[in-house]
Amino acid sequence: MPDPVSLARVKDLLAEEAAHRTLPREAALALQHAELFVRLSAEQTEKLITELRALPYVDAVVAVKLADTLPQYPEEIRLLFSKERVALEEAQVTQLLEIIAHHR
Repeated sequence: MPDPVSLARVKDLLAEEAAHRTLPREAALALQHAELFVRLSAEQTEKLITELRALPYVDAVVAVKLADTLPQYPEEIRLLFSKERVALEEAQVTQLLEIIAHHR
């Protein structure tokens, strides 16, 4: 499976492509969505993903989801981990929230 791409990186890629040519409708809508919802730069997002991936219970897909959504509450963290085969403890949820808050 290819590595997941953060929304901030998608925004940069689409903006770069839009500078060279007119984007198809779907790509233009994706760029508009990315501009609306991206809260960190691509560099900041990559730093956050790297820091999250250093934790043994966070894989690449979940790290990108966390970086894209920047959850603020434990319930949001648990929701993102609901499909994973990891049962998070309170200390792990708190650690994730602290890392995310540091990058916000």
